[in-house]
Amino acid sequence: MPLTVFRNATVWTGLPTPSDAGQPPTALAVRDGRIESVGAAAEALAGAADELLDLGGGLLMPAFGDGHCHPDQGGFEALGPRIRPCTSVAELVAEVARYAAEHPEADWILGGSYDSTLAPDGLFDARWLDAAVPDRPVALRAWDYHTLWCNTEAVRRADLDDSVRDTERGRFPRRPDGSLLGTMIEWDAVDAVLGAAPARGLDERVRALALATRGYAEAGVTWIQDAWVEHEAVDAYLAAARQGALATRVNLALRADPSRWREQLAEFAADRDRIEAAGLDRLTARTAKFFVDGIIENRTAALLEPYADDPCTRGMPVWAAAELREALVEIDRLGLQPHLHAIGDAGIRTALDALARLTEVCGPRDRRPVIAHVQMVDPEDLPRFAELGVIANIEPLWLQPDPAMTDLTMPRLGETRSRRQYPLGSLLRSGARVSFGSDWPVSDHRPLTGLPVAVTRQTPERHPEGGWLPQERIDIETAMSCYTAGVAHQAMADDRGVLAPGRVADLVWLDRDPRDCDPHDVPALTVLGTWLAGERTHGAHGHG
Repeated sequence: MPLTVFRNATVWTGLPTPSDAGQPPTALAVRDGRIESVGAAAEALAGAADELLDLGGGLLMPAFGDGHCHPDQGGFEALGPRIRPCTSVAELVAEVARYAAEHPEADWILGGSYDSTLAPDGLFDARWLDAAVPDRPVALRAWDYHTLWCNTEAVRRADLDDSVRDTERGRFPRRPDGSLLGTMIEWDAVDAVLGAAPARGLDERVRALALATRGYAEAGVTWIQDAWVEHEAVDAYLAAARQGALATRVNLALRADPSRWREQLAEFAADRDRIEAAGLDRLTARTAKFFVDGIIENRTAALLEPYADDPCTRGMPVWAAAELREALVEIDRLGLQPHLHAIGDAGIRTALDALARLTEVCGPRDRRPVIAHVQMVDPEDLPRFAELGVIANIEPLWLQPDPAMTDLTMPRLGETRSRRQYPLGSLLRSGARVSFGSDWPVSDHRPLTGLPVAVTRQTPERHPEGGWLPQERIDIETAMSCYTAGVAHQAMADDRGVLAPGRVADLVWLDRDPRDCDPHDVPALTVLGTWLAGERTHGAHGHG
């Protein structure tokens, strides 16, 4: 079995450092995809190595993971139109016009993710897109992926008109004269339009997954949780894995639909079983996804008290509490890990209550349930994460007062509730397990961009001084662990996440040590190499 020795780099193992420890290790040996030794014992093997890599300084550490993302959607965005960088409605419209002109063959123009703060209250008019593309449907997702902006032709193709009414799981905003505006909010409204669009082809899906996972490998990531997988996407994942197009491991979370989850049970079992039977080491389907509520920015996250700027609503629950409890029990009987999107304090309480009931009905086992985003936690519910063994998956890039927070979120919540957002430090102090994610393409997929925000709770411009809700800041090593050991724990991969003999050799090599930098300089670090079970997935070979 070939032996690789990495040397001449600071090795951060991710394990606690004894108080009497001397200098950190500078070498690591890998054989057959697993770590053989660390430190002096690895250095002693240099003469026998089949491959000797001189890393020339920098840091060798456990590879990062992403506990919540949407890689196919991120890949589709990369294929265009590229609207995410646009900073005005005029730029958005111009980019759509450019893409339409370059792709006359496209029957529908689909894209994401536009910035909702570019229009008042996040509401965009179909007529703005009509000026660019009047004769073909255009449907663009907002960066939150809970809102859709479409042109008049898309509304027409979807057979929608001004008589359509809001539902329990969808809203159709209107102009002052009562006509449909062209912004669709949440499931029923968004699906009413996208259901009329043609399905993505297999080749396009595989290409998107290849682009997405390659980008993750370049960011030092070796495992990702696709947190929203529809049945029709499974074939593309299987094809991508068989073609060797996945540059990371991917675990699929199959989305449970509250309107048909009972019929989905057999589908979920079949999809999981055929992926397991394929024996593809980079693809699993061991999780089920539940959207418990929406998001605060469009007032669909479920709150215990009414929205500050709209006292007539407390949000839009996606699941009835009793139905969610029943569905979780049946999903558990399939052996699938529950992964619940819950943002509002009422949504999080509903999720915690359902998970508590699951343990009562099915008994204790190592199921490692996940609640993703964890934005608004009522103080009474905070200790329940540790008590119930619930992993809090948090997206660190959201822990700052950026324009989305100041222009949309805070006005919805009011001052008091705004100060209770993303209690990262409090969760860790309570004993809860935390994993980090990106929700990409909602926000940047690169862990190096998320690390400084968890540490400083500041914008890149270093605002506010001292950090936003500074009591919830964490130190840099803890943040690194949330991206490494924290995600490995979520993945039920207890042989990954730290560097120790016998563990899987998932590694990332950085040009500098984040612990030695001003946190705001961490995004400028370079990922020089990534290894998945000892196999290089990104970077140069180093010096032999």
